[in-house]
Amino acid sequence: MKITRISVYHVDLPLEHPYWLSGGRLKFEVLDATFVKIETDAGLTGWGEGTPWGHTYVPAHGPGIRAGIETMAPFILGLDPRKVLEVERAMDLALPGHLYTKSPIDMACWDIAGQAAGLPIADLMGGGARTPAPIASSVGAKTVQETREVMDRYRQRGYHVHSVKVGGDAERDIERIRDVEAHRPRGERILYDVNRAWTRQRALRVMKATEDLGVMFEQPGETLDDIAAIRSKHAAPVSVDESLVTLQDAARIAREGLAEVFGIKLNRVGGLTKAARIRDIALAHGIDMFVMATGGSVLADTEALHLAATIPDHNLLGIWACQDMLTLDIAGGRGPRNKEGHLYLPESPGLGVHPDEGALGAPVAIYEAGQ
Repeated sequence: MKITRISVYHVDLPLEHPYWLSGGRLKFEVLDATFVKIETDAGLTGWGEGTPWGHTYVPAHGPGIRAGIETMAPFILGLDPRKVLEVERAMDLALPGHLYTKSPIDMACWDIAGQAAGLPIADLMGGGARTPAPIASSVGAKTVQETREVMDRYRQRGYHVHSVKVGGDAERDIERIRDVEAHRPRGERILYDVNRAWTRQRALRVMKATEDLGVMFEQPGETLDDIAAIRSKHAAPVSVDESLVTLQDAARIAREGLAEVFGIKLNRVGGLTKAARIRDIALAHGIDMFVMATGGSVLADTEALHLAATIPDHNLLGIWACQDMLTLDIAGGRGPRNKEGHLYLPESPGLGVHPDEGALGAPVAIYEAGQ
């Protein structure tokens, strides 16, 4: 089997509500999504998606994905998509770094490999649990009252896992955390996500002031060095996501005891192939995990669900899915959807969901073997 054609689509995905990151530091209203269709000489077709969370969140750029695919396409065409390691190596040689550009190609190849084997991707990766995966909300709000309103909106949709954005003024963050904890229903799981916004002194002020609550923080500093510098000075559990990009990052975090949780963002780390290695580092060191689509449609959510299904239930804290935040559905209601705050693994071979091509518009680029 060989890859014969790669078609690339660009779609803007509007958010249902304006989204504020890091206590109002950054605002987002639309996501720049890239969809990739890979066709083969065996008649199988695979789909992938790369949707960074805007251009100002982390080093990832929507138009950069499409530019990266243009660079990598000549090296990918003619390869067997079932041999995901060969495709991975070809992409890494053609374009060192730029992991977010490789994620949609990797997803599409896994989709084809699953279809060829007659198995869902999670089963092809070694065995997928059918336990419904709890979805974590993403609560981006500026004030205490807005935070309450957004969390209530998610609770009405069945969510019981929440990622609450903090990272602004330290006193306001302390107030927000204490208010959320005061109104937390029994059994809810809440992660306070700083998105790298705190300086070291602000991190310590907030984390020390809330130690009595036993809450968990995600990415409380800009870098792993920042997290390491304050690690011995607070008692809060820590999750790392934005600074978890490469296998080397995962090894350092595990070796130095910098975090108790990995937040694996699939587009950020380069797709399922690379994410699976990070998962294994976590499992080998007793580190729990959240699995996240960096952003995007039900395709990106489903990719995250497949990886999550390969993680033992007691190590999986939740997945993050973006579909409930969007006003545009490119798959016409198909694929895994929120059911009382959970996603259920599809049983069909491959990814288990494909877009409605009519919703994508015309391709912005097509690359074919022999061009």
